[in-house]
Amino acid sequence: MTVDSAEVITGPLWRNRNWAIDAGKGSIHDDDTAEELGFRGGTVPGDVHMNQFVPVVIERFGPDWFKSGHLSLMFKNATVDGEPVRAIVEPAEPASLAVVRGEREDGMLVCVGSAGLGDYSNSAMRTANTYPCEPEELKILRRVAPGMTLGEYDVQATPERQFELLDAGLISDPISEYREPDDNGQVIACPSTIVQHLWGIPMDGLRPKVEDAVGLFGAMEFGFDAGPWKLPDRYTLRSHVLQVGQSPKTENLWFETRAFDSNDVPVVTFRMMLRFVKGSST
Repeated sequence: MTVDSAEVITGPLWRNRNWAIDAGKGSIHDDDTAEELGFRGGTVPGDVHMNQFVPVVIERFGPDWFKSGHLSLMFKNATVDGEPVRAIVEPAEPASLAVVRGEREDGMLVCVGSAGLGDYSNSAMRTANTYPCEPEELKILRRVAPGMTLGEYDVQATPERQFELLDAGLISDPISEYREPDDNGQVIACPSTIVQHLWGIPMDGLRPKVEDAVGLFGAMEFGFDAGPWKLPDRYTLRSHVLQVGQSPKTENLWFETRAFDSNDVPVVTFRMMLRFVKGSST
């Protein structure tokens, strides 16, 4: 990791792995499906790239970031299995905010966004244009509307999957807190573990409402309201649709999931924009 005179922090190149490559036909992570849609191959999941930012963000903001920080990424260009990417953090105003980006080894922009401490109402994802449209313009998302609930879930969050990824060397620049328990016997969840729960579980409430199509991650953000997210622990998840819209090639869904502890205190707020490719079918 390097820090230059302008306080730009650059992480090491990391060969991100497409650990969802076996998801099967119909997934954007499958080589054949992705190539049919014009991609170079099965795409690396966005949460894999999120993992890479934690060490550089901690270098910038310190360990309090796990308590009240945020990370917000808008994905620009997909990568395929094994392509080296580096995470970069640049200073911004106010001092509690930073601009972040991910770059492939040849300089191609993979993602851009923000990280910071405290209030995250001005994050990259929250200030982005959602490109809303008239409901009758939608096909894939014709049964989805802003404000629609995606369900409430009582979840026992466990660390086993995180440990498996660590053992396999698939989490970039892992920090000790991902594995070494604190005085309560808990570990800190890495970004992909947070996504596993706050995206993966509410999908049970979304899938019946979406027509068959190939989906991919367009943007993701989590903000710690009273972090960190600890494993194992029990949480209540509440998820709802924020907005639906479209671009020339995709229909887009923005949703939010909040995780509450046993005292109903919000621990982390997660936002995601999912893209569904027009004309695709699973």
